[in-house]
Amino acid sequence: MARLWSLFRPVVESSMSQTALLVGNVGTGKTATTKRFCLDLVKEAQDQGKVLDFVIVNCRQRSSENAVLQRIIAHFDERYPDRGFSTAEMLRSITKHIEKRHMHLVVVLDEADVLIKRGASDLIYQLSRFDEEKISPRPSISLILISQKYVLDMLDPAAMSTFRRANAIRFDRYNVEELGDIVTARVDLALFHNVIDGDSVQLIADIAAEFGDARFAIELLDRAGMLAEEERAERIVPEHVRAAKALTYSVVTESKIEELDRQRKLVLLAIARAMRDHAFVTTGEAEKAYRIAAEEHKEKPRAHTQFWEYVQELSNAGLITTKVSGDPSGGRTTYISLPDIPAKVLRERLEDMLSL
Repeated sequence: MARLWSLFRPVVESSMSQTALLVGNVGTGKTATTKRFCLDLVKEAQDQGKVLDFVIVNCRQRSSENAVLQRIIAHFDERYPDRGFSTAEMLRSITKHIEKRHMHLVVVLDEADVLIKRGASDLIYQLSRFDEEKISPRPSISLILISQKYVLDMLDPAAMSTFRRANAIRFDRYNVEELGDIVTARVDLALFHNVIDGDSVQLIADIAAEFGDARFAIELLDRAGMLAEEERAERIVPEHVRAAKALTYSVVTESKIEELDRQRKLVLLAIARAMRDHAFVTTGEAEKAYRIAAEEHKEKPRAHTQFWEYVQELSNAGLITTKVSGDPSGGRTTYISLPDIPAKVLRERLEDMLSL
């Protein structure tokens, strides 16, 4: 937001046009940030007695030059025909609407890489140099491109010259702490008080951190809440989160579990048993459960070093996840969680397999 303000302050203060490129992976907040920024920019212009508006065009839905221009015109005139006009005619129509309102328009092209791949460099050029043919130009259009990829190198030289590389703002993937903050904020907005605990929020953040995707984290919270409602449960617990992950993007499959030998199945069973309604268990808790499970199924439990190797192998296969965290005594503790299968379901499947 600070970078965008520094770039676009001249738009409000000096009636200058501006361009910007927002780059980042899915779910890193590019579109949400742009919407919030444009709303704030409109208010700032109003406070200074100026007229400013914005229009957002999703280029995945409108992937041609004509479709983009039609969307911009429809922002002013919803009855404008959706076919039959040339690019030049539509650009003249946009000019008339802007001049009639004595305004500055910020055009946001979301998913711009889709449009540029289809050879729309000329449209980028025309929008970014919208007022050049006027004798005494009063800049009237600014342009923001949003893309998952760095697209400036995909533009032709003329269009590229209108974008300064310093105007590119990169959106990094969210880390687990940031995702935890985002989920916590959404919990406060969306849920009744005290219906989800901190461990479940942390589990959502840990799962989504693999992708750095806030949208995925919010979807997990939404699905987990729906599953809890379906069960008429009073609280959202880690089992609901794991079930939500399984419905959304499952890594754990029946075939992966079946391929394990008995010892590894016993380790996985022990983890599932120790997990119960917990989001995480320590390796010490899992190892105790493993020794009990091995004895129950008449297998000799392996030594601690071998057990640890099994845990690492299961983590590498995506069947569990592990993370190391500091404890109050200054030591380091490894915590285990199940990524996307409820502990109860996994426990029942493994007990059936081991009893054969």
